[in-house]
Amino acid sequence: MENGKFMSSVKVGPKGQIVIPKEVRDMFAIFPGDTLIFLADVEKGMAIERYGVFSAIADAIFAGRSKELYPEHTLEESIAFANRIREINKGDKSE
Repeated sequence: MENGKFMSSVKVGPKGQIVIPKEVRDMFAIFPGDTLIFLADVEKGMAIERYGVFSAIADAIFAGRSKELYPEHTLEESIAFANRIREINKGDKSE
């Protein structure tokens, strides 16, 4: 790891799983049992982030700050996004 950056390859296992390298888990304080959000967009690619980051975004949207955060999206789109974040967490807790 150099200057807060890390690059590595990971292999996809037979069940479609990947292992997040220890250096990255340490860098982002990711621990067993944490919830991560996986985002995928055909044009923009893939990203993984901690649930807490998206929970804070959902809170801000529900607090009326959606245009400040995502001016290019309608209020309905932002609320749908925030609701989906909440659904992901509810689904995770029930498992």
